[in-house]
Amino acid sequence: MEKILIEALGLVAATLTTLSFLPQVIKTYKEKCARDLSTWTLICFFIGVIMWLIYGFMIPSFSLICANLVTTILAGILLVFKFIYRSKDSNTI
Repeated sequence: MEKILIEALGLVAATLTTLSFLPQVIKTYKEKCARDLSTWTLICFFIGVIMWLIYGFMIPSFSLICANLVTTILAGILLVFKFIYRSKDSNTI
């Protein structure tokens, strides 16, 4: 029973932290602008989340795997947007 509660806590935390990226992805997509996003922060975060994902598979932890799989996708989308919208961002004052 304790293991189930711990995993449930992990899933709730994972859901909240993962979904916190969704508004940024939507805003960046709608505005077609990623000027305010730090490239190096996104790259470091993306690599870190991939490492957490690998760790989740190694221990194994369902909540870590789920959270970091979705977060990897969302952070990857933001990173792609950063490079796609780069030319537009440089033309904007």
